[in-house]
Amino acid sequence: MSDSATRPFCGQSMAGAYSCPICGSGAVHLFVEIRQAPVYCNVLWATREAALAAPCGDIALGYCPVCSHVYNYAFDPSLMNYSQDYENSLHFSTRFQQYAVDLAERLIERYDLRGRDIIEIGCGKGDFLRQICQIGGNRGIGFDKSFVPDPARDGADPNVRFVVDFFGPAYADEPADLIVCRHVLEHIEDPRAFIAELRRVIGDQRSPVTYFEVPNALWTLRDLGIWDIIYEHCSYFSPASLVYLFETSGFETLDVREEFGSQFLAIEARPTSSDALQSARTRLDFDRMMRDVMAFGDNYCAKVAYWRARLGDLAKQRRRVVVWGAGSKGVTFLNIFRDQGAIEYVVDINPRKQGKYVAGSGQQVVEPAFLRLYQPDVVIVMNAIYIDEIRQMLETLGVAAAIESA
Repeated sequence: MSDSATRPFCGQSMAGAYSCPICGSGAVHLFVEIRQAPVYCNVLWATREAALAAPCGDIALGYCPVCSHVYNYAFDPSLMNYSQDYENSLHFSTRFQQYAVDLAERLIERYDLRGRDIIEIGCGKGDFLRQICQIGGNRGIGFDKSFVPDPARDGADPNVRFVVDFFGPAYADEPADLIVCRHVLEHIEDPRAFIAELRRVIGDQRSPVTYFEVPNALWTLRDLGIWDIIYEHCSYFSPASLVYLFETSGFETLDVREEFGSQFLAIEARPTSSDALQSARTRLDFDRMMRDVMAFGDNYCAKVAYWRARLGDLAKQRRRVVVWGAGSKGVTFLNIFRDQGAIEYVVDINPRKQGKYVAGSGQQVVEPAFLRLYQPDVVIVMNAIYIDEIRQMLETLGVAAAIESA
């Protein structure tokens, strides 16, 4: 996946060729294509050979001007099979931990979640569910096909339990005052069917708050967060498309907001019997979003061209360069420039990633302590929100490398 495999469409209308998965409109504009991206950014490999042979797929982003949703119209769900090898936890970062604690405390205070029942759909390794249950004295049940049971850890809190399964009608009798679903919806091929089923499972006899969190399409387009465009994410939600989805599926919007430095988008909603659509409350400037979409292909290519030249210069100077962050952003970045061979290692603080290899590009993931001996000249930070945390770790390790934000 080099920059030569990226092609802007300049807002090419594909009227009738595709339909929006949120509102059903056929007025879709394709605006960028990325070929041969790793199917999984959050599955790392035991050997470099296996990583280089990791499956890939194409991305063709289309924009719906009716509800402002962005979708990968080249997405093939048959390539996806989430398992316990999937690893995307961010909770090893103190910066992210504080965000999660602040979020849990805000939800507890706003909705009086003390001694209540909480369901988390797609709970990952269960970090957030444990937090919100411990802080509020709540009872929790988490659902995730990638959850890895750990009897010693899981038995430490008898009020929290986990099910290695997808949430669905079979669990309709589980009590819930809050239903949480964070960074799952963007992975689902048919989000309307998913939210409609959730509404049916909830039924009309109870009214839990639902909290959903997804990557923010506005941040991707407006702030050029291009390294977050990954195959795993078939949907890219704007405030308007997220509200449209929930309010046409039987929910009332309580709040919609940008979180985590505007990188995330969150919606809080309750089931309702009203059919009234309140999309105006999103205050989204549709004209500006269309301008951002129309300019995105060229802006994307310009940013990739800058980094290709920068990495080329560093290689000529024989500078040692590492990427910090073996998550979606890091894997995407390394794959776009994998033909240059300028970067040998990627650093990550998640011990479950260390020692493994990046899908597609093949770099080994190392722990921060590795840098004491390696002594890189440049550290490329994939998410600027962590720069202060990373700078402090580098100083502690005695690494005087220059820090650049991707």
